[in-house]
Amino acid sequence: MLQAMLSGVASIKAQQSRMNVIGDNLANVNTTAFKGSRVSFAEMMSQTVRSASGATATRGGVNPIQYGLGVSVTSTDVNSAQGALNQTNKPTDLAIQGNGFFITSNTNRMAYTRDGSFQVDTQGFLVQSATGERVLGWQGDSTGAIDTTQAITPASFVSIPNSLNSVKQTSVATFAGNLNASALPTDTVTTSIRIYDSLGGSHDVNLVLSNHATPAGAGAPAGATSSWDWQAWEGTPGTGTLLGDNTSAGNEKMFFDSSGNQVSGLAAGTFNQIKLNPTAGQSFSPFTVNMNFKQITQLNGASQVNAVDQDGFAPGSLESFAISQDGVVTGIFTNGFTRPIAQIGMAAFSNPEGLERQGNNLYISSDNSGRPLVGTPRTNARGAISAGFLEQSNVDIGAEFTDLIVTQRGFQSNTKVVTTVDELLQDLINMKR
Repeated sequence: MLQAMLSGVASIKAQQSRMNVIGDNLANVNTTAFKGSRVSFAEMMSQTVRSASGATATRGGVNPIQYGLGVSVTSTDVNSAQGALNQTNKPTDLAIQGNGFFITSNTNRMAYTRDGSFQVDTQGFLVQSATGERVLGWQGDSTGAIDTTQAITPASFVSIPNSLNSVKQTSVATFAGNLNASALPTDTVTTSIRIYDSLGGSHDVNLVLSNHATPAGAGAPAGATSSWDWQAWEGTPGTGTLLGDNTSAGNEKMFFDSSGNQVSGLAAGTFNQIKLNPTAGQSFSPFTVNMNFKQITQLNGASQVNAVDQDGFAPGSLESFAISQDGVVTGIFTNGFTRPIAQIGMAAFSNPEGLERQGNNLYISSDNSGRPLVGTPRTNARGAISAGFLEQSNVDIGAEFTDLIVTQRGFQSNTKVVTTVDELLQDLINMKR
């Protein structure tokens, strides 16, 4: 009888453990990215009163006689299923769709979380709102290049500084339009374009196109039947600074065939170029600009050539930013320029259920979770990031209330075992009377 009481007590303790887990699950039903747990039971070792014996020629086999010693808690398993996504429209709220964890740091160790409720602090770092731990990833350079081959350390913070400025030097200027095939030998066409140096300073370049007196001239490429000379000036043509023309080294005239299309003797992928050098009072680095004339034709029609594009930008400050599914933080500047600022890292584990909870929705790796496989989102089975969303708890309230009832009945039934054995023992004691 004492064994029955001890079995009942063991079950009561096990049901208490299960009730603790259910209570924790229900308490965290609204916790961001919370993963519910469950308790698994297993019978304790059994006491063998008589071992089994095999059958013989004259007698059948006999099963063992064993008494169970109760129940024990064998594990608390984490349910890693995806939680539903809740739209918040806050750009720093991030949710992971699929496998993986965000990586955070307190500068001493790295932790992992599915809770993407982040914000930008006063120093420009992307941090976890609840703890202030900084989010880890890779930082971009001034050109927007991000080297994701570098190992992430506890100091690999993602920074989005409010004072960030951006400028881009012009490398290509593109022109389009038409030059009149019936133009007089003395006709000229002038157009202008504004380009930018490495410091964001603007330079107004005037392009002068002159009909060449001879159809093509010496050195014309195959198929050329006519040509135009060109000059690029900073300032007034003829009195300003000549930046380059068709006679500069590596350059050529604009050649056209009988159909009015351009033909060129330059190597494939190369362009005519102009060069800008700083003058007194200027400190930008000398630079060249590719002059893309390939969209200019020569047809019987009015001459009209315009600058259609150049890839430089004046100085601008960071106005806003956006985070892509790949975790790339793209800055949007007041000058209309956009460039990558940083990329958020993500870690995956071969056994995420083996991670150890640290509170505040943080986990650390354990001997059974495996080493973190750190990389960029949407690579090597790591999930995608959804900005403006938060992952919700995956606790199923209906299932938890069902387990609550079952646990309560299990607890009650085992208390009945204990009280019944107590009554039987009382009867035995009373036999002496």
